[in-house]
Amino acid sequence: MGLDMYLNAKRYLWKTQEEDGDIAQKISDIGIGNGGMRVKEITCEAMYWRKANAIHYWFVQNVQSGVDDCREYYVTRKQLESLLGVCNEVLSDFRKADDLLPPAEGFFFGSTKIDDWYFDDIKSTIGMIERLLKNTSDEWELYYASSW
Repeated sequence: MGLDMYLNAKRYLWKTQEEDGDIAQKISDIGIGNGGMRVKEITCEAMYWRKANAIHYWFVQNVQSGVDDCREYYVTRKQLESLLGVCNEVLSDFRKADDLLPPAEGFFFGSTKIDDWYFDDIKSTIGMIERLLKNTSDEWELYYASSW
């Protein structure tokens, strides 16, 4: 039990675009989509965190309008870039951590200390966001969800 957090990337497959048709066909060839069904969307787990409660709290405040309800929420690239900026600022001045990216208490959310574990979560978040922004286009929609 504990806080699990996901950022999923979804892409709608347009039948008329050659690349998307190839993706859909490959999926269909392995047995998914047979029987008249057509693959229309791909969902990939782009990022995953476990008990990174400060990151979760940022999403709740900046994406979910303060509502923490384990539902899926659309995340813009601009919002993700904003989180990246906050993480980089916290790493450049550790004293800003409590103001910019405070830990959050919750049901099995893990430690609320600003310690090595906290900064490891920040560093890994920076790496994941940078890779995601570099390797995806606007064709991919991003969604954040959590569970505990």
